[in-house]
Amino acid sequence: MKVLITGATGLVGQAIVKVLHSKGIPVNYLTTSRDKISSSEDFRGFYWNPSKGEIDLACFEQVQAIINLAGTNIAKRWTPLHKKKVFSSRIDSLRTLKKGMEKAGISEVECLVSASAIGIYPDSPSKFYDEHETEVADGFLGQVVQKWEAEADTFKKLGIVVSKVRIGVVLSTGGGALPKMTIPVKNFVGAPLGSGEQWQSWIHIEDLAQLFVFIVENNLKGTYNAVAPNPVTNTKMTKELARVLDMPLWLPHVPKFVLKAILGNMSQLLLNSQRVSSKKIEKAGFVFQYCNICTALENLYSTEKGVDVPSMKTVEKEVV
Repeated sequence: MKVLITGATGLVGQAIVKVLHSKGIPVNYLTTSRDKISSSEDFRGFYWNPSKGEIDLACFEQVQAIINLAGTNIAKRWTPLHKKKVFSSRIDSLRTLKKGMEKAGISEVECLVSASAIGIYPDSPSKFYDEHETEVADGFLGQVVQKWEAEADTFKKLGIVVSKVRIGVVLSTGGGALPKMTIPVKNFVGAPLGSGEQWQSWIHIEDLAQLFVFIVENNLKGTYNAVAPNPVTNTKMTKELARVLDMPLWLPHVPKFVLKAILGNMSQLLLNSQRVSSKKIEKAGFVFQYCNICTALENLYSTEKGVDVPSMKTVEKEVV
């Protein structure tokens, strides 16, 4: 097997490449930067420019699966220009991939596993969302994810299996949300956001990488939530982060109006409540290594210090 990855040099992409290489699976990857192209035996780069529909068709040679992670970072202030980039980067990437496959007359590719997001689910303090949910979140986030997934589904016309992975809050010390969350805590100004009661469905970076590879290896189709089995409230997340970092929490909650004044509509990323189920991927046979927030954070920050912490397999599940 050989896997083609878009977004391979990003946070999630690097983790997936590491898992694939540990299994002896070579990777082709697409990059918009010619400086990032390498040509080693198991990691070969190819140039593309989705905004112009350009792609090196040689990237598809001997590829059986495609993992699509391409898309501009959504966690920046939602100016009209940035919102346009968020949308077009996701749609243009998939369209460029599909047109490239059609032009190259590719027949070896068996599946497409495309990233998506739990942002498609509406804000709710009480609902427990699974993949059968038909209601879509109002506003920008819901629109982006809905159209992103619809574009991925067009690959079914090529006769290949399509999977969409709705990713929650990715926990990693190498990037993403977690390092930003630690800054106020480390500076003695950490506090729950808004009411603090909003649900946050998270996943450890290692589990996320393994989950993508699991879907590829088992040729699964359909939509899967990439979240750990035990979502937590923002208050719980903040308290556990402070505990692991051995820092005090003494400030009151950060009011919603303050976050909205600073971040505008992007404050939805911090204030929306989405309690999301992982049962579908578990029923397919996937086993999470990090099931609760305590063990996940302890692993991440002990790894930084070079200390080994037992995985969740040896720890009793937390009751939330």
